[in-house]
Amino acid sequence: MAVPVAFFAVFFAHPVVAIVLRGLRGEDGAWRLAEAARTLGRPEVREVLWFTLWQALASTALTLVVALPAAYVFARLRFPGRELLRAVVTVPFVLPTVVAGAAFLAVVGRGGLFDELWGVRLDGTVGAVLLAHVFVNFAVVVRTVGGLWAQLDPGQEEAARMLGASRFTAWRTVTLPALGPAVAAAALMIFLFTFTSFGIVQVLGGPGVSTLETEIYRRTADLLDLTTAAVLSLVQFAAVGGVLAVHAWTVRRREATLRLVDPATTARPPRGAGQRLLLGGVLLVTAVLIVLPPAVLVQRSFSAGLGYYRALAEEDGAAFLVAPVEAVWNSLEYAVAATAIALVIGGLAAAALARRDAGRWVRGFDALLMLPLGVSAVTVGFGFLIALDEPPLDLRSTWILVPLAQALVGVPFVVRTMLPVLRAVDHRLREAAAVLGASPWRVWREVDLPMVRRALLIAAGFAFAVSLGEFGATVFIARPDNPTLPVAVAKLIGRPGDLNYGQAMALSVILMVVCAAALLVLERLRGDRTGEF
Repeated sequence: MAVPVAFFAVFFAHPVVAIVLRGLRGEDGAWRLAEAARTLGRPEVREVLWFTLWQALASTALTLVVALPAAYVFARLRFPGRELLRAVVTVPFVLPTVVAGAAFLAVVGRGGLFDELWGVRLDGTVGAVLLAHVFVNFAVVVRTVGGLWAQLDPGQEEAARMLGASRFTAWRTVTLPALGPAVAAAALMIFLFTFTSFGIVQVLGGPGVSTLETEIYRRTADLLDLTTAAVLSLVQFAAVGGVLAVHAWTVRRREATLRLVDPATTARPPRGAGQRLLLGGVLLVTAVLIVLPPAVLVQRSFSAGLGYYRALAEEDGAAFLVAPVEAVWNSLEYAVAATAIALVIGGLAAAALARRDAGRWVRGFDALLMLPLGVSAVTVGFGFLIALDEPPLDLRSTWILVPLAQALVGVPFVVRTMLPVLRAVDHRLREAAAVLGASPWRVWREVDLPMVRRALLIAAGFAFAVSLGEFGATVFIARPDNPTLPVAVAKLIGRPGDLNYGQAMALSVILMVVCAAALLVLERLRGDRTGEF
């Protein structure tokens, strides 16, 4: 645990605490607690807090309504192309939020598909943000709830029907209680992701559409109002901590109360008009909501032939100090470095957490590892600039700063993927190897590594995908001569002109293709549902 604890202390806790303290204390060292307390009473701050909570609840509810029927279809109905479609609906989850926003901008924005066909524009509205949130989080429900649904014994529901219960009553009294913890876990994950939404709101939201994360960014980068930013960061931190605590409780409850069967035995071809109609409806929703935005994004990127892609190789000093195409190579290099860091830190943490003799404080660290997914990435990024500017940690002018920030987001995915597999390794095998004289390193190499090799590759894929798309912290620390893909896309979208818009679409397509390729590799490796997601 020494290395993971030191890593999170130096590169997560230290920057976050530094930026919060900078906002709560004046230049003379005096505390601004009274001013910070008054911040929460200001109308514009209360409006941001209310909108953040409201849109997160609305996004969560809308996602559940749209995705739960799909979870049933993927879990219990067998139809041609099911596995391919399952991979397709998962692509938006690993897409950078900036790309998701760009995809919806191509559909509902100025000059988008809906604008051309019917004169309808939704950019700058809450509706566009909610739809994009459903697009991104659709897979959370399908994978979390659908994965469990596929493993529930259908014989229990059939037994209830034989005793006289209607189909709905049998589902309500037998299946729904079993699915309850999974639905709650999925809802909490969606709420967490939408409560801290940044890239989607930044791209699609208008002046009156501001979440805590975007407001923290505006107060920090544009207004230098660090006091308000610090207060908002603390509010977000408290909310995220509560959500993670409830999520951990639902996961423990789900693991402790369910008896599962092989999912290969529960799927059946659709029978009857009702199931066929449900399958058709799910396929239609998937086509419109999941497939259409990326497809329009690709079409828009080629609307000038290969012109927008060729323009990526031309330098434009107004936006970048290098040609936009350099962002592709920068992102790949950063993501590889971040993946290596995340594998080392996350692998060590998972190995420590998997020990049977792990103490309570070690198990408590498991929850803390999830905090980077919910704590303001903007706060972390600006904290890097504030805290890591003096020896022996003067890293502001070094390239490693970006991979370190990206690795913070990748570590939770590594831990969540490897931990269940490490816990499943029979400890008696390790003890037998030790009795025969094997060193701890050889025990790991000969016993653990062969069993967790696949999980390690999957963890690397997840860490690579999320590192490639990290935006909230990178937007602060990526230098103009070394921009990443998400930062380049956001800058190009924010500039007027068809050429800038087209280049943003082209870069988004490149980023989407790389993330989708990584996901397809993961799906091929993930035949045994390795990990917790």
